[in-house]
Amino acid sequence: MTNLQDDQDDQDAQDTPAPQHAPEAPDTPPPGCPAHAARLYGPDFRRRPDETYQRIRQDSGPVAPVLLEGDIDAWFVLGYRETRQVLSDTETFGRDPRRWNGWDSVPPDWPLMPWVAYSPMMTFTEGEEHQRRATAASEALATVDPFVLRGHCERLADQLIDKFAGSGRADLVYDYIYSVPTLATAELFGLSQDEAGLEALATGLTVSFLSNEEAIAGQQRVAAYVTELVRAKRADPGPDLTSRFILNTPDLTEEQHTADVMVLMAAALPLTSYWIGNTLRLMLTDERFAMTLSGNRRSIGEAMNEVLWADSPLQNLIGRYAIRDTDLGGRHIHAGDLVVLGLAAANADPQLWPDTPVGHAGNHSHVAFSGGDYGCPAGGPETARIIAETAIEVLLDRVPDLTLAVAPDELRWVDSFWYRCLESLPVTFSPAPVTAG
Repeated sequence: MTNLQDDQDDQDAQDTPAPQHAPEAPDTPPPGCPAHAARLYGPDFRRRPDETYQRIRQDSGPVAPVLLEGDIDAWFVLGYRETRQVLSDTETFGRDPRRWNGWDSVPPDWPLMPWVAYSPMMTFTEGEEHQRRATAASEALATVDPFVLRGHCERLADQLIDKFAGSGRADLVYDYIYSVPTLATAELFGLSQDEAGLEALATGLTVSFLSNEEAIAGQQRVAAYVTELVRAKRADPGPDLTSRFILNTPDLTEEQHTADVMVLMAAALPLTSYWIGNTLRLMLTDERFAMTLSGNRRSIGEAMNEVLWADSPLQNLIGRYAIRDTDLGGRHIHAGDLVVLGLAAANADPQLWPDTPVGHAGNHSHVAFSGGDYGCPAGGPETARIIAETAIEVLLDRVPDLTLAVAPDELRWVDSFWYRCLESLPVTFSPAPVTAG
């Protein structure tokens, strides 16, 4: 899920002017033509997606025909201007996947199916129905106290670090990066603190976004878990996001409540974890940040923002479906065509960054969390930022001499079309004392 930045669009327009593209590329054969369509899957794409995006842009311009897993045809939007256009034009680009004219070629076990096939999620609704449910989610998120959340995350972070602080080594992905957001999500959504249950939820959400045969089963496990949560909160509401959303939408069915809470969790958990992981990787491998690891608070914020621009946790979104024939980036899009939003590729649009050395500091006009009517509900970005920033700050306070235990090019990436995240992040450090608590 997995969307965001609805509340930043006005500021975004001020931060960065719309890029002026070179003359539009001529129309080409439809997506899927072997001579034109690049593949957005496979080991090369997983290892260096940025190079794939750059090659597609050079060959095909800001909108390109591509092949998804299983050689499924789609249009891929790489241009920043074009991405913003699709995000804002709900009259031309709809969200309901039942419009897709390519379903006949999609096998039932397609790995991307879990978050593409139609279900009663708010992300697949349109018009007034979508606005109503998105507003209810924003109102629930508005009740989160940022100071209480930060304090809670600090305690969680300290408890987790205590488990490995004395050893002088850890795999941060397994020992920390997933755990802080998982435990914070449990508190926010009113989940049981049962460790096995939370691990099953986190694993299921993670697996559901993988590009393999486990994705569908992973989402089904999450749905079963969340169904039980929703059922309990409908019967006995509490002071948590799940209950507040349910109370804000009394007309929704149990199935709709389950689907919407799954969407909110999918944004809160995987995305926040990967934001932490990609930021720590940057700070451990880039000397601009590595030299400030011991105490420079500002460097953490700069690293987090740079990751959203240059190594976005959320890479691609499926997507939008053309409601009518239209032109986009010099391409003719037919009604029913699938349009994939290349969020990471749009952030790297050279038309947006003609002077590369300028950098990203202070610029928040990225589309790393999508935007427009289907952006993350208001309050979502700030909640994720608090969790991620607190986790990084506490870790660097406790073990300031973190060192990557392998060469940077030995790090391996999870096979996911949606997300950019590490399989592991092994580190060494000077053993640190356990906190008094």
